[in-house]
Amino acid sequence: MNKKEFGQSGENKAEEYLKSRGYQILDRNFRSRFGELDLIALDNTTLVFVEVKTRSSNNFGRPEEAVTAKKLAHIKLTGEYYASLHPNLPTSHRIDVVSIESDKIQLINVS
Repeated sequence: MNKKEFGQSGENKAEEYLKSRGYQILDRNFRSRFGELDLIALDNTTLVFVEVKTRSSNNFGRPEEAVTAKKLAHIKLTGEYYASLHPNLPTSHRIDVVSIESDKIQLINVS
């Protein structure tokens, strides 16, 4: 499995995990000049921008440690742009990280 397929597999797992927790998935892999959003979802009345990080081991740190302040700033900016394109969606926003390491999945509310 190449890097792209591995990442896509992680996003698929994250999507199923979020659905099992009641999230409604609206979009995947939204790209703009500001950055990319892996998943966009609704959690009740909150629009959630989800970053998915997948690792096969923790040799290079836990997956969520790869979400830096700079990465969060790009997610926030891209999320604001996405929300501006979809004014019918909730105005309450949040960023979540889904951390996947082997078979362990963890949801982290960042903002």
